[in-house]
Amino acid sequence: MRKITVLLLAGLFLTGCGNAALRDGVYEGRSGADDAGAWAEVSITIAQGQIQACEFITRQKDGTIKGEDYGKINGEISNRDYYDKAQLAVAAMKKYNDEYLKAGNLDDVEAVSGATNSYNQFLEAVDEALEAARK
Repeated sequence: MRKITVLLLAGLFLTGCGNAALRDGVYEGRSGADDAGAWAEVSITIAQGQIQACEFITRQKDGTIKGEDYGKINGEISNRDYYDKAQLAVAAMKKYNDEYLKAGNLDDVEAVSGATNSYNQFLEAVDEALEAARK
């Protein structure tokens, strides 16, 4: 009897964990805007119930993607500290994306110091996309 109880509990635990309930397809998620009006978008591809690809970008208030020019003013680096911090956030986007794909679990994605807004937006956008994949 004890063995059966343990097996039943293990089965319940395993069915409640992981991404087994995810439907195949491409799912989009978007975070809310931060204090500066910037937001994040994610696109997740799921095949055979597993996450195969994830694309994460953040956008400035005007909708432009935060990329290699993020932090420049009129195309120039006029404030090195501001530019370096902005580029730290850009690098963090790739790190969050790569860590998530490697681990397959949001709990294993660590925040980058100085890029906490991007981290929170990533979590929010992925959560929204995965919620759609579970429906």
